[in-house]
Amino acid sequence: MVSPSPIPAAKPILRALEGERLATPPVWLMRQAGRYLPEYRALRETVGSFLDLCLTPELAAEVTLQPTRRFALDAAILFSDILIVPYALGQPLTYRDGEGPVLEPVRSAAGMAALSDADFRDRVAPVWHTVERVKTQLSSATALIGFAGAPWTVASYMIEGGTSRDFAAIKHWAFSNPDSFGDLIDRLVDATVVYLDGQVRAGADVLQLFDSWAGVLPEMPFRRWVIEPTKRIVSALKTAHPHVPIIGFPRGAGIMYRAYFAETGVTALSIDQTVPLDVAQKNLQPLGAIQGNLDPLMLIVGGSAMATAAQRIIETIGAGPFIFNLGHGVLPTTPPDHVQALIALVHRGRTP
Repeated sequence: MVSPSPIPAAKPILRALEGERLATPPVWLMRQAGRYLPEYRALRETVGSFLDLCLTPELAAEVTLQPTRRFALDAAILFSDILIVPYALGQPLTYRDGEGPVLEPVRSAAGMAALSDADFRDRVAPVWHTVERVKTQLSSATALIGFAGAPWTVASYMIEGGTSRDFAAIKHWAFSNPDSFGDLIDRLVDATVVYLDGQVRAGADVLQLFDSWAGVLPEMPFRRWVIEPTKRIVSALKTAHPHVPIIGFPRGAGIMYRAYFAETGVTALSIDQTVPLDVAQKNLQPLGAIQGNLDPLMLIVGGSAMATAAQRIIETIGAGPFIFNLGHGVLPTTPPDHVQALIALVHRGRTP
């Protein structure tokens, strides 16, 4: 694997993450590789399953690089999935068209006992090999972002068996038997540290933790199951790799965004589209770099509506340490021409 090296100052995203205020904001987009690109759809048709695509390094590397060839992005993000960790722990996982991930739910001591980290490194090794492949093909100015799902969000899929409307099963377990639920969170913390450490050693410049369902929790469970596990992961990774920035994305956290940013130790905070820009500027950005937060639907609409919304973001939180991104991922029906137009707009930077 590639040995970690000091931060290359030329990479705009890393400069922003160090706290530098850039007149031209760096830009990348969550889910920038995927179904909205015709080249992705063509490749996907040649692969048996989505899991095969994620775990075949030459294919996953190709998908990771596709948007960087088409657009002037400042970063590539590893093409993978947040459920690689439970898969590597031995939980059965499939992906169904139109339904998404389907897992055999873990809801008992027997389900917990069936998980094992004995083969964990071997099962995630293809992802590390993907990082190595991508790293050798990126330009010197383009950062490579590795990622993982945060424990609360990964646990929600593991317990619910897939996506959920009400998160009843995981909340019932977490609220009624927090010690037992904490055992699962502990295992996910440890596995996530190993997984992300390997991505850094393979060449990732930046890490992002996706906590997509953080916003479903009340305050005190949020602190226990979102903030505390994230803090432990960040602390372990910063001890091993003090030069590698970590972006946290607790989507839907609302008023808890500030506590998350202040208490977890993340380098930067990615915010969803519901966060008012003045709140982000006054209450969050003093703590560090902000990433976000154009509504993904604006990217589908395009035109003057998209341009106005994007420019307002740039003029407001772009005045401080900032990375332009969406409030969530690129949607499958997004026209690639709109992505091109957005990136061109962002690269024009703030008005003097």
